Order: sequence, then C-alpha cells, then structure tokens
Amino acid sequence: MQTRTPIKIRGYHLDLYGHVNNARYLEFLEEARWDFLEQQVDIATFTGSGLGLAVVNININYRRGAYVNEEIEVVTTLARIGNKSAVMHQDVVLKGTDVLVADADITFVVTDQKAQKAVALEGELRQVLEQWQTLQPAI
Repeated sequence: MQTRTPIKIRGYHLDLYGHVNNARYLEFLEEARWDFLEQQVDIATFTGSGLGLAVVNININYRRGAYVNEEIEVVTTLARIGNKSAVMHQDVVLKGTDVLVADADITFVVTDQKAQKAVALEGELRQVLEQWQTLQPAI
C-alpha cells in the first residue's frame, strides 16, 4: 500500500534561510503517516483495542530545499516488518515530479497501552501489517 499526501509549503514552514526548516519535515512525515493509517484502520477502534503505535527511531535524509508556495507530496509505504518493530519509508517529492526533497525511514512498535511495552508482531496483527504492504496504491 502506498499513500500520497499533498502539502503546500507556507511561509510559516520556513527558516531564516528561506527554505523549509528541518524540524518541519517531522510534521510533514507525521501528517502523511496519519493519512496512511486512516486509510487502513478505524483509528478509534484501534486505540479502543488497547493497542498503540510508538515511533522509536527516525532517520531523515535532506536532498533539496523546499520553498514557499511549492507543493510537495509525501509518499508513504510500509517497508519492513520485524519481530517487534516495523519500518515505514517516506519520500518527500515535488508534487507531480520525481524530484526528491527528502526521504526517511521511521521505525515504530505496536504497544500494549496498559503494560506500556511493545508487543510481538505475530498472528492477526502481523497479518494486518502484511496486508498494508501488499495492497495496491490508493491513487
């Protein structure tokens, strides 16, 4: 499964050098992950099940500046599933092009909210995650 989340660069995204501040990419990436998840699951049902998601590592590569009034898209895919963690890969591209602005790998765990610890990605949970990898793009 792949989602494409459009974002227009606004003046408040910029730093004093006139390009998007590096910290803003965390917000763009999170917005796109929420978009990805909302297309896969009913968030209220998921959180009501006692499970949660927690980011445990983010690696971002900045490839090109993004500037006011440009439109970008964040392309999100579930790249890998391990025993207790999984990795989403996200590319930030200029909308309508293949010009790479940034790319990131975000490692997350599924948590038992009551026990406050990661759960094993096995059984039905693993099957759901595997479906996220194999579904056709939404666009």
